[in-house]
Amino acid sequence: MVKKAFLFPVLFAVLTACAQTKMQQNSVYTTKEATADGTGKFYFGREIAAVMGAAGADWLERNNRQQEENTTLAISKLPITAASVVADIGAGTGYYTFRIAKKVPQGKVYAVEVQDEFIRYLNQKKKELGQQNVQVIKGSETSPNLPDASVDLAIMVDVYHELLYPHEVLQALHKALKPGGKLLLLEYRAEDPKIEIKELHKLSVAQANKELAANGFKLFQRNEFLPIQHFLLYQKVD
Repeated sequence: MVKKAFLFPVLFAVLTACAQTKMQQNSVYTTKEATADGTGKFYFGREIAAVMGAAGADWLERNNRQQEENTTLAISKLPITAASVVADIGAGTGYYTFRIAKKVPQGKVYAVEVQDEFIRYLNQKKKELGQQNVQVIKGSETSPNLPDASVDLAIMVDVYHELLYPHEVLQALHKALKPGGKLLLLEYRAEDPKIEIKELHKLSVAQANKELAANGFKLFQRNEFLPIQHFLLYQKVD
């Protein structure tokens, strides 16, 4: 009986500590009733968009994507060399991954994905293309699971607005980037109402700057040469 009486306070203390830790982790977020296409979870006043699942693979590989987004131009403007290490966060079908891999023959591209369907797709495509400098990584909702100080450039193409834990992912990316490493966001322009993309799947420069600054990044370069997307390049602040 003495042992049981002793264990109950200890167990209560452990559970309380776990609950407090969880509350601290979630303190950067607020929750409200979800809107259409939203999660009901807010970060710096922005409702996080619902994730597009693997069912959207055909849309990612659509024939007119180059015409709509000028992906070739976007890739040509990446700040990389032949030996760069690039992380494609939320790689999806690898539309960007495998095109970038050809630009870094002495380097590497980490294709980071959370969804198992996309992981299988990426591994199969890697095998078909024989692209040995692509490494498929299973990430989590809170981390891309990349080695510390290993990446020159991380990119997120129409992905950032869907991160369920943007604070945690940005903190993890900050650790994964080398000193002076950069993070590129390609996001549909929220400032332009003529862009026919659902509102929660767009992002404004002001909002992006606010969220990135809170996680150790400064805007390094902003370009608007793409048809419908911002090209926002951030640098890690050490």
